[in-house]
Amino acid sequence: MRRPLACPLACPLAAALTLFLLLAVPLSAATEEPVHQHPAAPPPAAATAEVGLSEQLGKKLPLDLNFLDENGKIVRLADLIDGPTLILPVYYRCTNVCNFLQGGLAHTLPQVKRTPGSDYRILSISFDETETPELAAKNQRLYLDATGTPFPPAGWRFLTGDLAAIQALTGAAGYRFRRQGADFVHPVASFVVSRDGTIVRYLYGTSFLPKDLTLAFAEAAEGRIGATVRGVVAFCFSYDPQQRTYVFNLLRVAATVVMLTAGSFLAFLLVTGRKKRPSEGA
Repeated sequence: MRRPLACPLACPLAAALTLFLLLAVPLSAATEEPVHQHPAAPPPAAATAEVGLSEQLGKKLPLDLNFLDENGKIVRLADLIDGPTLILPVYYRCTNVCNFLQGGLAHTLPQVKRTPGSDYRILSISFDETETPELAAKNQRLYLDATGTPFPPAGWRFLTGDLAAIQALTGAAGYRFRRQGADFVHPVASFVVSRDGTIVRYLYGTSFLPKDLTLAFAEAAEGRIGATVRGVVAFCFSYDPQQRTYVFNLLRVAATVVMLTAGSFLAFLLVTGRKKRPSEGA
């Protein structure tokens, strides 16, 4: 009497489904992580929109906006953006991603074969309306020194502003952030504009390639819209006060990897199982 065949998929499938269910609950909870508290008490949160980035290639920034420069002087964007310009939305008290973003740029700039201040300009603009020109000036000294070259201060400006100007600028760029305690949840991205404020390219992540920057500045000089560099948006780290360290949603990333691996394994079992069944029934 022939014994009934045991399904080769039962155990692995059950194990994979169990693993998925176990990970599903903490995955949703991982987005509600505590954050680091800075000494300065911020005003109530003003932005409630979902954090993210919607590219606005070909759209123009409002160049009539006023900000404060490193010396506390009122400056108009139209007076600063007089050629290809890389804009970095950051906040200066951030001790993690914003530092990596500006530090990575500082190490790459000496390899860009264009003249800062005349061929291109960089604007670091704080989206924290409580930050001051003094803090902006401190950051300017820090990152100009980090270039390791006599980089002209006019080539990399550091601005602060009021909430209305900040929201007008980031809104036009499709850049959405949210205050979370004294910190912010925000995309890790920057964008290049031409002299009339047209957005020609977005750059993602904290590292820059010299050829990407050179090409982006060339496109901006010619008014051409360039292709997006690296289309995956990362987000700012969150602070875990229990571990006293910053984490990058490790559980979410790990769960995603596990689910993808389990899915690939199940697909493999399905394919191999179908191939074996005809020979087993013979």
